[in-house]
Amino acid sequence: MDTRRLEAFSDGVLAVAITLLVFQVELPPLPPGHLAHALFHLWPSYASYVVSFAIVGIIWVNHHAMFDRVAVVDRTLLFLNLALLMGVAFLPFPTAVLAGHVHKGGADSHVAAAVYSATMAGIGLTFLLLWRHLAATPGLLVDGFGADQARAAFRRTVPGPVIYGASIGLAYLSALACLVLYAGMAVYFILPGREAREVPAPAAP
Repeated sequence: MDTRRLEAFSDGVLAVAITLLVFQVELPPLPPGHLAHALFHLWPSYASYVVSFAIVGIIWVNHHAMFDRVAVVDRTLLFLNLALLMGVAFLPFPTAVLAGHVHKGGADSHVAAAVYSATMAGIGLTFLLLWRHLAATPGLLVDGFGADQARAAFRRTVPGPVIYGASIGLAYLSALACLVLYAGMAVYFILPGREAREVPAPAAP
């Protein structure tokens, strides 16, 4: 089949996931006169929201770029894409956990960051598996974008799951350092890879 149903379903899941992120920014019940103080102390929620919003947005952009280079999908690609969406749909939960504990220090902050890191490592791994399948099945790709370019995209994706996986260890040293690392990884994946710059995306059918 062509990619239209897969992309439409993926866009819907990503839209729901990115919307759910805002629900982790929540004020507790307050006595009168304490609103300004409470808003200031919600900075972990703001920071976690911004980082996760950026990550989901970048996943959407890169997912779109990937499937602009796919002509048809097979059963394996459908299931690999479902695995990616499962990870993204889960992301609001570790975002809320991180927001609630990153500033507190101690064991809970380390566990919260480790859960977020593990979730992101899993999402990154599914992107790797998608590119690996496309590189191994070039018949799925559009004309002008072949296995070599898919392998280049695979190599560019490798740092994601590797660094996120390594940050599970970092989480037990500093949850705040992990939050900064997540933001840095978002910046890395904002930039298009060489294969994306050299091969123009085909027009939509």
